[in-house]
Amino acid sequence: MIKALRGMKDIIDDSDKFTAFIDKATQIAKNFSFSYIETPLLEETRLFKRSVGESSDIVNKEMYQFIDKGGNDVCLRPEGTAGVVRAYIQKKYDSLQTPKQWYYYGPMFRYERPQKGRLREFHQFGVESFGEGSVYEDVKVILMASKILDSFGIAYTLKINSLGCDECRPRYTQNLVNFLENVKEELCEDCQRRITQNPIRTLDCKNEKCQNILKDAPRITYNLCDECNKDFELLKQELDKLGIKYEVDTSLVRGLDYYNKTAFEFVSDEIGAQSAICGGGRYDKLVEMLDGKSVPAVGFAMGIERLLPLINTQTKRDGVYIGIMTEDARDMAMKKFNQLVDTQKVYFENKVRKLNQHLKRADKMNYKKVLIAGEDEVAKGEFFSKEL
Repeated sequence: MIKALRGMKDIIDDSDKFTAFIDKATQIAKNFSFSYIETPLLEETRLFKRSVGESSDIVNKEMYQFIDKGGNDVCLRPEGTAGVVRAYIQKKYDSLQTPKQWYYYGPMFRYERPQKGRLREFHQFGVESFGEGSVYEDVKVILMASKILDSFGIAYTLKINSLGCDECRPRYTQNLVNFLENVKEELCEDCQRRITQNPIRTLDCKNEKCQNILKDAPRITYNLCDECNKDFELLKQELDKLGIKYEVDTSLVRGLDYYNKTAFEFVSDEIGAQSAICGGGRYDKLVEMLDGKSVPAVGFAMGIERLLPLINTQTKRDGVYIGIMTEDARDMAMKKFNQLVDTQKVYFENKVRKLNQHLKRADKMNYKKVLIAGEDEVAKGEFFSKEL
């Protein structure tokens, strides 16, 4: 028997939750005046090497990369932001400095060890906002993420940090490298490599030994320039005004190389110890990194498979079940089906069944109303009708 590949999963049992999440998240994004964008699943590998970064685990270990029949080095997208930025530049919005606000959803691919809530093919819902460098835009996307999670009653903790800018980040990075060089031999192989590639990523290491060693490492949060410190304080003030609770996490650096200034994660204790269910931040240099003009940007992405266990959907009865008890009632039933299906959910049971069988079936399928026709109903021109 042919089975789905390891780390790939059919969306069947959770399909109602999955579509409910997409529908609700989409509606909230539209309410924030964001428009839909869809980018290809397959992109040039160099797009992600230049954006996500050579030091990231995604590029080093996890990409589904291959040479296609045309000799092109391509890969299945491991995340959504880089492709959206590529589309923004390709449409020359960067040259015109055109503000754009987009949302997207779809599959991403990373070759990693499958575990609960972490698959090799997984789905994300994300948003990207281009052209607005203000902290107020950061607050807006955080607010949107919180509203999506709140709409499903998902409990979370919001963690925030600032990763600095081109003025304060280099000074901090040198201080961090000095610290790391003194403990280099005690760190894991990945962290040793990151010292020269992207030192700040060491703080994101999940190795328990490294975490203990890095507890004493300098933190960017305490080494911000005046402008970054002012922006971070404003971010906290505005979140306070909106009643959005948060924790400052000085170890929060995010897993991708392109972030600067605001970084945030929504984490949940309900799917493991402080597991991230949404993450994002500001990436003002990414458009330039991919050969575009300088355009500020901010966004987030949510892992849908991680969220599904946290969604408690009490499915309400919905729609109309139409059934027949005799063949003579088929035309009458089909005509009614044709009338109703344009405006609501309707199921037409083609098989002739007894009344009780139809009622049990409609109840099991969670329909709100039944319309049943038999010999008597055809004679009267009226359906047997019942609310369930």
